[in-house]
Amino acid sequence: MKTIAISGSLRGNVGKRDAKELRYEGKVPAVLYGGKGQTHFSVLASDLKLLIFSSDVSFVGLEVDGVTTQAIIQDTQFHPLTDQVIHIDFLELQVDKPIVMQIPVQLTGTSPGVKMGGKLFQKLRKLRVRALPADMPQYVQVSINTLDVGHAVRVRDLDFKGYDVINTPEDTIVSVTTSRALRQAEQDAVKGK
Repeated sequence: MKTIAISGSLRGNVGKRDAKELRYEGKVPAVLYGGKGQTHFSVLASDLKLLIFSSDVSFVGLEVDGVTTQAIIQDTQFHPLTDQVIHIDFLELQVDKPIVMQIPVQLTGTSPGVKMGGKLFQKLRKLRVRALPADMPQYVQVSINTLDVGHAVRVRDLDFKGYDVINTPEDTIVSVTTSRALRQAEQDAVKGK
């Protein structure tokens, strides 16, 4: 998985007044936990745009006070009216501890059902994946090469190597439904007989 580097500066004071001043300066209060202790720091709001407002998922290389740590975003809080990031939590990665992340689904191939006039419907755009940091995939690839009209690919239909998908096995990822044009053509064929 790709890593995006971000640098931050330690916070001297931890409180509402300090957090408000940081936000006024264009910074976001942040916390790193999961290691030996919690680290309170701030990052530039502009540095977070690549991480938060992207469909891709990435690890974060956090450099705070000269120490670089591999982490993931654990939680993000947004302002209710402006959608600006007001706080962000990072989880430090441990080589031997599995983590859970929302990984994007990437459809591969061409569906014969779509070629016949069916409509492709992707219900899940991300799947919850549990894996060690070294085994975490960038995308979960789902082949639609055998997907006919009226059929679906569910979580239970996929085989994963090196990681587990913890969504419900019955969850539908992608399906091909009958389009209006195909339904009309079938009705016209029945009436013509």
